[in-house]
Amino acid sequence: MLVCALLVATPAFAQDATGAQPWMDVGKSPDARAALLVAAMTQDEKFALIRSRFAIGEKKPEEALTAAGYVAPIPRLGIPAQGLVDAGLGVTNPGGARAGDHATAMPSGPMTASTWSRDIAFKGGETMGREAWRQGFNVLLAGSVNLQRDPRNGRNFEYAGEDPLLAGTLVGESIRGVQSQHVLSTMKHYALNDMETARNFHSAQIGDRAMHESDLLAFHVAIEIGQPGSVMCSYNRINGTYGCEHEELLNNVLKRDWRYPGYVMSDWGGVHSASKAANAGLDQQSAGEVFDKAVYFDGPLRMAVGAGVVPQARLDDMVHRILRSFIAVGAFEHPPQRQPVDDALDAIGFDVAQRTAEAGAVLLRNENGVLPLAPGVRRIAVIGGHADKGVIAGGGSSMVGWTSRGTSAVTGLAPTTWPGPVMFQPSSPLLALRDALPDARIDYVDGRDRAAAARLAREADVAIVFATQWAAESVDLPDMRLPDGQDALIAAVAAANPRSVVVLQTNGPVELPWLDAVPGVLQAWYPGIRGGEAIARLLTGAANPSGHLPVTWPVDVSQLPRPTIPGLGFKPAQKPEDTIDYDIEGANVGYRWFAAKGLTPRYAFGHGLSYTTFATSDLQLHAEGDRIVARFSVRNTGERAGAAVPQLYVHLPQGHATPMRLAGWDRVELQPGETREVEVALAPRLFADYHPDDRSWRIAAGDYTVVLGQSAADTGARAALTLPARRLD
Repeated sequence: MLVCALLVATPAFAQDATGAQPWMDVGKSPDARAALLVAAMTQDEKFALIRSRFAIGEKKPEEALTAAGYVAPIPRLGIPAQGLVDAGLGVTNPGGARAGDHATAMPSGPMTASTWSRDIAFKGGETMGREAWRQGFNVLLAGSVNLQRDPRNGRNFEYAGEDPLLAGTLVGESIRGVQSQHVLSTMKHYALNDMETARNFHSAQIGDRAMHESDLLAFHVAIEIGQPGSVMCSYNRINGTYGCEHEELLNNVLKRDWRYPGYVMSDWGGVHSASKAANAGLDQQSAGEVFDKAVYFDGPLRMAVGAGVVPQARLDDMVHRILRSFIAVGAFEHPPQRQPVDDALDAIGFDVAQRTAEAGAVLLRNENGVLPLAPGVRRIAVIGGHADKGVIAGGGSSMVGWTSRGTSAVTGLAPTTWPGPVMFQPSSPLLALRDALPDARIDYVDGRDRAAAARLAREADVAIVFATQWAAESVDLPDMRLPDGQDALIAAVAAANPRSVVVLQTNGPVELPWLDAVPGVLQAWYPGIRGGEAIARLLTGAANPSGHLPVTWPVDVSQLPRPTIPGLGFKPAQKPEDTIDYDIEGANVGYRWFAAKGLTPRYAFGHGLSYTTFATSDLQLHAEGDRIVARFSVRNTGERAGAAVPQLYVHLPQGHATPMRLAGWDRVELQPGETREVEVALAPRLFADYHPDDRSWRIAAGDYTVVLGQSAADTGARAALTLPARRLD
């Protein structure tokens, strides 16, 4: 076993916990242990904990592993080092600097969200936590929960869709999975970091009530479920104030109203002051020596504490929160152990990634049963998308560039520098299809010659076009269109072969101008290291599609709250503006916006087809004390086993500014002909409104309708419920 330099301190819990180091007594609460530790620390030791150092490049501490950040241990007190690694979609290894380290490249956030599965989200987090621990890290910069307010946001692939309940629940489960491995997870980016354009200075403008009923609700749900050790404050300003200096969001909402006991760390380059940030609730500055104008949480903050501008009690609270979080996840008793690759555990990670991809791919369209591919199909044309090599992934800090299958299967694609390089995970759909269908002839062309692609399609029984859209951190997409002439390619193939299928690998929704000519469309998001195998199983019917959209799919940008946003893309024609007006839609994000405006999207939030069919019946509602419970039946009415995702939407009393909200759901695996009785506890806050005057959630007296359907547009069974006015605790 290789022991990482990160673990130079001998764990002090091996000593007499009731003697010289009582904070090592595991019988005490995390808060009690942290308090004892703080009381034993010197001022220098306290200041050493409240800033991390960048662990990449020339300023990397010699003893640190190459990764996003590092805080040295304090051996005298048994305080372990902090090794921080980017891990939104798997454990990263920048430039392959850590020889021998590789990780599972997980599917993108929307793909996990499309599963609507708490268990799958937990298993994904558990996988990332386990792999981080075995590589020597105890902090994962994971837990991304910003809502998708616009499909052009370049970082949507890290997030979990547009609905606060769905996103908060699944991200919370992922965080819980990470921390089950004694690895602390962040939750990020708090708050309203919903666009990347000018993210370091733009101000997200939004009213207090709308903010609480949308983005903040997602964060709150994730905290309640996942209990993340740290919250990462965002780059952007919110109503004019930087996220890492925002006293209302950090002190008042997060720490007071929500009673959050953990610590707030900054994003890399998100700190602009010492005393203002510390007094507002920031607890740890991240890599300030590289990314900020100053290491504010060293000399400047020492001066502020010495002058009484920042109370000593505030410094002690910062340290207490950090220590408490590491104690709570067991990081003192279970320090990470850097170990050689374990093939068996590697296989487990691959299985989790493939299960996620198979459950999260969304069958958008399937006319005339073009899918699954018929057993008798003899000739298939596979076209475009580098399907002979792999599946695309997003760019930026979350990119997992080193797996046991190697690095990118396609090289040289621009941009080759930050936020690139463009990554194709080495998992070829073409090779997987050939393995799955050994008796079929499967030919491939890259699609650059549309005429050649059309000729190949014309000669085939079925043509499958793989279309890709690369997106990345720090830059937004300029539009909703597929790049590089892929729409024209798809149209040419569809004209040549009426039995054409399009497999989309995109950041999110795109325009589909060719849709009427294409009978089959599978949205495969960024499907991860086993994406090729998962896609092949879905196309052939070895796996039954069961994903449901976690976002509304607009027809085009004209349906968005902001059809035009200056500054999008790498070389924008216009400069970005200083503000983004989210008051336009307020809390009505996604399907709520479409319902409020009477718009019909291309595909509704929650939409997703299957190779079988389902029916729901017997919806009943009950108010049981503080609980609102829905009971109903789900039946598989088709001939294949599959997973139904019945969804429950509350329609608020007439005249409400928000017409409807997702209030609950379940994912139900059913055999052909099987019926299951289902009970879902509906989220009371989704029946309530936030009242800024007294910072409360209150249900208004009135008549509520709950609709049971398979998407936000499905007007299925409904039941009425009359509720009295009440305040939620």
